[in-house]
Amino acid sequence: MELFDWLNTPAFELLGKPVPYSDLFGNICALATVVLALRRNILSWPVQILGSILLFSASVSAGLGGNASRQVVIIAAAIWGWTQWRNSRAEAGEVVVRWASWRERLLLIGLLLGGTAAFGYILDLGGWSWSPYPDAYIFIGSLVAMYAQGKAIVEFWFVWLAVDLVGIPLAVAGGLVFSGAVYLIFLVMVVIGFFDWARRSRQTISAPHLGATEITRGDTD
Repeated sequence: MELFDWLNTPAFELLGKPVPYSDLFGNICALATVVLALRRNILSWPVQILGSILLFSASVSAGLGGNASRQVVIIAAAIWGWTQWRNSRAEAGEVVVRWASWRERLLLIGLLLGGTAAFGYILDLGGWSWSPYPDAYIFIGSLVAMYAQGKAIVEFWFVWLAVDLVGIPLAVAGGLVFSGAVYLIFLVMVVIGFFDWARRSRQTISAPHLGATEITRGDTD
């Protein structure tokens, strides 16, 4: 309990709002996670787990039940994603990124919309969040993004972008001003990450009579 209390004491103030240590260090880990993911570095997963533990503490103290639940599931998803990338490296010597098929894209959209509606209803029914549907959107969106990231498909950057656009106002409204500021940084990093992964997964359409699509693997870091 002493550690929990210390983590949620203010490290400093930003725009008149206290920034607890849990929010500060958790978001530093979150930024490091994006940088490592951009470089397809497998360390992005354990760093994300540490960040999620810290942000769980921050979310509980801010009364964001959906966001706190999100961190718990993110830890489990990060363990799965870690395994996926380890297998990819074992098979190909690197994490090979690619564009999703249309079936996969429709699956991502369906999971995002359906999951948000269902989980938002649960949060609203139980009174576990003062902003149930945006809170649920961030929760489900993060899981969908991590699923796509684990599959190493370029579209995962689009899902994170969609999460960030809702996460900024929700974090600020919940008093987590530093988290809101970090989301702004994420927006820039997401755009950079998208172009980098897109370059690494260039698609060259073969001649029509061949009827094939060649995926060119990116260079190894």
